Amino acid sequence: MSHLLKYEQEYWELSYQNIAGVDEVGRGCLFGDVVAAAVILPRGLVLEDVDDSKKLSAKKREYLYDVIMEQAVAVGVGYVDAPTIDQINIKQAARLAMKQAVSQLTVKPDMLLIDAEKIDTDIPQLAIIKGDATSQSIAAASIVAKVTRDRLCQGEWDVKYPEYGIAVHKGYATKLHREQIMALGPTPMHRRSFLRNLLIEEQTLF
Repeated sequence: MSHLLKYEQEYWELSYQNIAGVDEVGRGCLFGDVVAAAVILPRGLVLEDVDDSKKLSAKKREYLYDVIMEQAVAVGVGYVDAPTIDQINIKQAARLAMKQAVSQLTVKPDMLLIDAEKIDTDIPQLAIIKGDATSQSIAAASIVAKVTRDRLCQGEWDVKYPEYGIAVHKGYATKLHREQIMALGPTPMHRRSFLRNLLIEEQTLF
């Protein structure tokens, strides 16, 4: 049995059938939605190479995304946009995206394993620190969330704002991204609450 099924195994043995792993991506970005995924995998399925999405190459994540989508009992994805992030703050927005992802599942989970968060739901849940590195279900959710968000960055969002380099930096605060914001100003998809610190930092540099 994979070491990444320790938590799942525990709850399967307690007769929980549909265990959903939940994770989000894009929490630290200056641009775009925070995206969350919830994934229920079949009992006992061991997915080779599934790990924290940050440790995998983009090619590997794309491959595993297809495997997960094919094998999963159910997958749900949630999105919370920049204006909402500014309104309710990023922590609440990440939780909201996770809650949405769970509500998008076509099979209702009876247990949630969440990467270091707590969401507002009556479904039993366990927050696991570094969950994406210790639970296969959470790792699968992190891969789905990451690939979903990266595809938006490289597709729709990049097409909408081609001069910001979104496809390259995925909305994170790289030097190129900060320079483009300084030169062109923020788009409606930039998180204003994140830019305040950026502008203060830039002013102290000159």
